[in-house]
Amino acid sequence: MALFKHKFFKPFKNWFSLILATFIVWMLFFDANSWLIHHELNTDVEALENEKEYYKKEIEKDNKAIKKLSTQDGLEKFAREAYYMKRDNEEIYLIEYEDSLKTKKNE
Repeated sequence: MALFKHKFFKPFKNWFSLILATFIVWMLFFDANSWLIHHELNTDVEALENEKEYYKKEIEKDNKAIKKLSTQDGLEKFAREAYYMKRDNEEIYLIEYEDSLKTKKNE
């Protein structure tokens, strides 16, 4: 019992402080609603909020692309640029620069 007469153990002689310390440790680490779980959930919520903002920006970008493609000129421009389509009476020449060609040197 000489060990418990040290100054460090003096607060733990009081039952109230012992129960309070046990309660605090339990609530911080072991309870189903512990601080650790709340911290993990808060980081998940922040990640989901960032993801939500990313998808909102992507939706805005897609809506702008849809708006451009809904006009006849926009649709024709997209077809010419992406699929190299042409009209019957047209000739199309593709100019490729040497640095844009795929060769074994720059692959």
